Parts: sequence; structure tokens; C-alpha cells
Amino acid sequence: MEQRAAELPDAEGMRSYTARFVTDMSERSRLPLDYTVASLRLVDLVVDGLRRNRPVRTGVDRFLHGLGAYTGEVMVRRAGARWVDLDAGQREMFGHPVGVRMPDGRVWNPLGKVVKRFEHGPGESIERFYLLLHGRQPPGARRGAAQRAACGR
Repeated sequence: MEQRAAELPDAEGMRSYTARFVTDMSERSRLPLDYTVASLRLVDLVVDGLRRNRPVRTGVDRFLHGLGAYTGEVMVRRAGARWVDLDAGQREMFGHPVGVRMPDGRVWNPLGKVVKRFEHGPGESIERFYLLLHGRQPPGARRGAAQRAACGR
């Protein structure tokens, strides 16, 4: 865990880490990673492709981390989550140094979910993970709150 986790930034650096991954994947593989919930289905398909080509995680951890970071960033942008540095107990449980905290306070592990998809297959859907998340903000909730604040409500 320590060696793999060492390449991941802290919570503050996750947005730029994800942006670099998305840029690289868009240029190299033409993956349409657009931070939409629908794009998480593509993450499922990409992980399934990795499973077919490399049934062992050796050599794909960095790519799985990028897909996990992307999944987390979709949660940040679409569900009102925020990146957080995990405490020692959470790191031990999740196997990663960062996670996302939902508006209701729950902490989730998108990096680990992508690894589970790789290890266990379609039963660990990334898209379904997002759709069944507890504590999501309804779509437009942040925008509505900002608009109300701007209007003095």
C-alpha cells in the first residue's frame, strides 16, 4: 500500500492530478472523460478492458489510480463532495491516502472502488456506485444556493 499510495497527492492536489490524467487520456486514447455521471459507464468499460488484457494488477495501478481520481472528481463536481485526506484508520481501511466527503459527512473511497471493479468485475460497477451514493446533493443544489446568496435570500 505505501508504495502505491506514495504516488497519489494529498486532497489539495487531487484536482490537478485528475486534470493531468484526463488530459493525458484524452490526447493519448481519445477517451471522452467529461466529468459527467454518464462518463462513469466509460470508466466501467475501460476497467473491464484492463481486466481482459492484464488480469494481474501489476503495471496497471497508476492507471487505476487515475480512473479512481476521475471517479472522485465526478463526485466532487456532480454530487457536492470534496476531497479529504484520510486519517490513519481510514487509510488502513481504504488502502488509500485520500477519499471524498459527501455533504452529509460520509466518506467514500472512489480509488478503492475502481480497484474493486478491476479485481471483481462487473458486479462492482462504478456508475452504479455513484447512482446509489448516499448523501449526494441534488443536481443544481450548489448553483441554487449560490444564486439565492447572490440575491440576498
